[in-house]
Amino acid sequence: MKWLLIFAIVIMLTPITVHAEQQSPMEKLDDISDEALQMVKFHRYEDAKKLLDYFSDQFISITGTEKPLTMDEVRIVNTSHDEAVEAAVSPNMKYEERLNKLTKFRLVIDAIATSHQPLWTEMEDPIMTAFHQAKDAAINGDTAHFHSNFNTFLSLYNVIYPSMKIDVPVENIQRLDARIDFINEYRSQVITNTDSQQELTALDTDLKNLFANMEEDEADPSLWWVIISTGSIIIMTLSYVGWRKYQGDKNMKKNRSRDLKD
Repeated sequence: MKWLLIFAIVIMLTPITVHAEQQSPMEKLDDISDEALQMVKFHRYEDAKKLLDYFSDQFISITGTEKPLTMDEVRIVNTSHDEAVEAAVSPNMKYEERLNKLTKFRLVIDAIATSHQPLWTEMEDPIMTAFHQAKDAAINGDTAHFHSNFNTFLSLYNVIYPSMKIDVPVENIQRLDARIDFINEYRSQVITNTDSQQELTALDTDLKNLFANMEEDEADPSLWWVIISTGSIIIMTLSYVGWRKYQGDKNMKKNRSRDLKD
């Protein structure tokens, strides 16, 4: 009966191995976007442009084949790709701005390619640090530091904003937009008015909820399918082994009974 258990274990492990080795078209595009970002990091802008052109060709060929994209997702990808190309070919763009645009593009593709734990959530610490420093400066009436830190926050938030729009419900995005727009438009009022500073506290809560909700990760549906299907196989196998053992014991008792009669 041991071969049945071995067979069940092999069946259980095989789908996981295949799933790990297979790479979807979107995952391949994700790799290309990462390579383009690496090229820009090392100032290899021509190579980055070639990779971005290759990405464009591949994206057109796979769009709608494996995982149909919404019109909004296609628009976000195209916009971030255009900005990335601009960063690769611009003769005057600063290095930091190039990195920001390529990072923005990279995060967008990752958000589409992955079903959980998107890379943009990894920017939680620098974003929240910049915001908290701006908030503290506003409460202390430090105008210069408030403007400086809030500008840093806006710059970092802008990097993750397109990828956020892929993963976060639209009503949550709209609430964040409203709070950020208010604070940005009425900066002087936020510094001098304690009532207006409540918007900073509300935005702080919304930002924390934003990242906390994304951290409440759920298992990949395909993994659940593997668990359920292989679990069923093991249960069936063990039931079969138990049934065979029961039949064997039953037959043995019958044989003993016959021997006693004889």
